[in-house]
Amino acid sequence: MGLRALSFVDRVVVEVWAGRGGDGACSFARFKYRPKGGPDGGDGGDGGSVYVRAVANLATLLDYQYQAAWRAERGVHGKGKSMTGASAPDVILPVPPGTVIDDEATGRRVGELLHAGDQVLVARGGRGGRGNARFTSATHQAPREWEEGGDGEQRRLVFTLKLIADVGLVGEPNAGKSTLLSVISAARPKIADYPFTTLEPNLGVAALSGSRTFVVADIPGIIAGAHAGKGLGLQFLRHVERTRVLAYLLPLDDEDVAAAYQRLRHEVQLYSEELAGRPHLLVLTKQDLLPAGSELPHIEAPGALGSVAISSASGQGLDELKELLWSVVQSVRATEGDDGDDTDDARDELWRTIDEQP
Repeated sequence: MGLRALSFVDRVVVEVWAGRGGDGACSFARFKYRPKGGPDGGDGGDGGSVYVRAVANLATLLDYQYQAAWRAERGVHGKGKSMTGASAPDVILPVPPGTVIDDEATGRRVGELLHAGDQVLVARGGRGGRGNARFTSATHQAPREWEEGGDGEQRRLVFTLKLIADVGLVGEPNAGKSTLLSVISAARPKIADYPFTTLEPNLGVAALSGSRTFVVADIPGIIAGAHAGKGLGLQFLRHVERTRVLAYLLPLDDEDVAAAYQRLRHEVQLYSEELAGRPHLLVLTKQDLLPAGSELPHIEAPGALGSVAISSASGQGLDELKELLWSVVQSVRATEGDDGDDTDDARDELWRTIDEQP
């Protein structure tokens, strides 16, 4: 199972205009057999609205970098013979599941699209104006009043994509996150021997026997001060928010592995106590660099659900790691109830669709 190669864009600003409503008509019937037929001006049609919809086969907001302005059409004006103008079609903006929409001017949350098929109205079309036939009464039989169509809403919106994954790989730069993702899934992240090789999140589907799968996110490396935006910290923290389980990757060639774990935990806790309380486990990477017979370092991690030493280069411990991750993910899914099941269905549909693409 694999992913298409694509540029990852996780935040865009989009301007939307809903359509203006059509004007009502001012008209009077003129027939040879009805010399005084009365008012027959029809109503204008409603302007098109703008909706945002989560679509399963999308995984990035890249399209909105090329087109950041979207406008719905206006409604058709009313006509004589009581003919109502046609309403304009709505505009649907597709986004990946996991997209959050905020109003740029007010900062208020407009909507959050977690599952494929979720939809939110972001700009309402203008109402069509009434024609003069609408103003007829027993005492006002020849009205010349009519209404203009209402204006459609105009807004500047911020789309932010927060990845939906089961496991988030957390570690300092060059901790082996990308390498691990590449060997437990078909994802092909960039791998090199310098810091911040990963400049954007990568996703992969880890497959086990019995058709068991879970989604893993490789997040840009975290450094001290990440919670305040240093390095790629905010990008890391934004995407790790929606992962069910955190896997802290600790390279065994580090001078002080225990201190590295404490640094990572500290940054996550400063960003969000709720995030720090997520289930997590320890993954000791680069075991192949330890001399034969060496003991693993002792790490005080009372909140961890387990630990495993691995080598992505030699494959040592990878099966054990996948089974451990699977068991933890399953335990978390079971506690989520129906909401978790819905998220699973949306995620499975998303990755099944992406995997089928060439």
